[in-house]
Amino acid sequence: MQSYIDEAEKAISNPVLQTALANLQERLGKGAAAAYRNLPEGPGLRLKAHDIRMQAINSLDVLLETLAERVEKNGGEVIFADDAAAAVSACREIARKHGVRAVVKGKSMVSDEIGLNDALSADGIEVTETDLGEYIIQLAAEHPSHIIAPAIHKTRDEIGTLFTEKLGISYTNDPPTLTREARKSLREKFLAADMGITGCNLACSETGHIALLSNEGNIRMSTTLPRVHVAIMGMERVAATLSDHDILLRLLARGAAGQKMAGYVSHISGPRQPGHADGPDHYYLIILDNGRSRILADERFREILCCIRCGGCLNVCPVYAKIGGHAYGATYCGPVGAVVTPLLSGVGRFSHLCQGETLCGACKDACPVNIDIPRMLLELRSMLADGDASWQVRRNSLLEKAGWMIWSWMMQDRRRYEIGVKLMKRIFP
Repeated sequence: MQSYIDEAEKAISNPVLQTALANLQERLGKGAAAAYRNLPEGPGLRLKAHDIRMQAINSLDVLLETLAERVEKNGGEVIFADDAAAAVSACREIARKHGVRAVVKGKSMVSDEIGLNDALSADGIEVTETDLGEYIIQLAAEHPSHIIAPAIHKTRDEIGTLFTEKLGISYTNDPPTLTREARKSLREKFLAADMGITGCNLACSETGHIALLSNEGNIRMSTTLPRVHVAIMGMERVAATLSDHDILLRLLARGAAGQKMAGYVSHISGPRQPGHADGPDHYYLIILDNGRSRILADERFREILCCIRCGGCLNVCPVYAKIGGHAYGATYCGPVGAVVTPLLSGVGRFSHLCQGETLCGACKDACPVNIDIPRMLLELRSMLADGDASWQVRRNSLLEKAGWMIWSWMMQDRRRYEIGVKLMKRIFP
C-alpha cells in the first residue's frame, strides 16, 4: 500500500509524465470511441463481442482441448502449465533441449507475469525484447508503464541518453534516428537468435492457430527467423470460431489505438512445413493457468477473463491518467489490473488497487468487449469489508464497517444528514 501511495505521489509531481499521460488519453481514448462509432455494424458489436467472450469462457475445457488437437495436428507441441513455475520450467527445458543461447521476444505480458526473462538469464541465455518500447525499458532496467505503450514515461532526451550509454552511439534526441539505431541493433539480435518467444493476442480453437498483432513487424521477425518458436498464452485467450476471432481482433485494434487493424497481423499454426522458406523448425504453445481456473470457478469474477489486454481502459481511466502504470506495482495496471492483479496474486496483498479506483464507469464504456469492471471492483471491496474464506481474505475493521453503515444510513435521509453534519461540526469545530 505504501509503495502505491509513494509511486502515485511521484507520478503526480512529474510534469513530463503528466503531459504524456494526458496526450495518451486525448489521442487513444478519444480515438477508440470514434472507432467504435464508425464500426460497420455499429457500437453494438461490443455487446456481441461480450457474448462471444463469455461463451468461450464458459466452454474453455472443450475449446482448449480442440485447440491443442489442432496445433498438434499441424506439427506443434502443446504444454499445459498449472502455474508460473511450470511454465518457466517448460521454457527452460525447451531451451536446453535445443541448445538455445540467445532469445528474441515479441511483446508478451504473460511472460512478465511469470518472470521468464530473469529465469532464462539465470541460465546464461541472452534475452532481448524486440518491441521498441519494451527494448527501451529493458535497456533502462525498468518495468513497462502501459500495456501497449510501455515507455510512455520516457522523454526522447532520456531515450537519447540511454542509447548513448547502452548502444554506444553519439547522442541524439531525434526519434527517426533513435529508431534507426534500435533497428540496427535489433537486426543483429534477430539474426543470431536460436529461439523466439511471443505471447498470444488470441487463439482460434476451430483452426488451431494463434494471432499476434503489432505495428512494428518485430513479432514476425521473432517467429520466423529463429529455429524454435515458443508462444505463451493465458488459457482464457481463445475464441471458438474463425468468425468470432475476426470480430475480436477488429475490436482489439480499435480499443488499443483507434485503428481498424494493427499494422502486422500474424497467424501462426505450427512449425515450418516442407517447401516453406520461412518459419521455425519447432513450435511450442504453452497454455498457462496460474490462477485463472480459480477465477473461472467464481461467477462474481469470471467476466474478467473476457479481457483481451488492449489497454483501452487505461486510456480513459482518470486514476491511471494521474498515477501512471508503475504505481500499481504489478504486471497488469489500470482498471483491469485493479481487478485481475488481486485475483491472481492475492486480494489482501493488492487490496489497495481496487480501493484506489473511482468507479466512474469510463473503463466499461471504453472496453471493446464491454466488461463490467466497476461491478467487479465493488465485489472486491465487498470481499474486503466482509471477508471471504474461499479467497483467504480476512474482514477489515468492524469499526470501519460500522462507520460506513452509519454514513450510508445518514445519506439516505436529508434530515438525518443535516443533523449528522451539525454534530460533526460540534465534535470537530
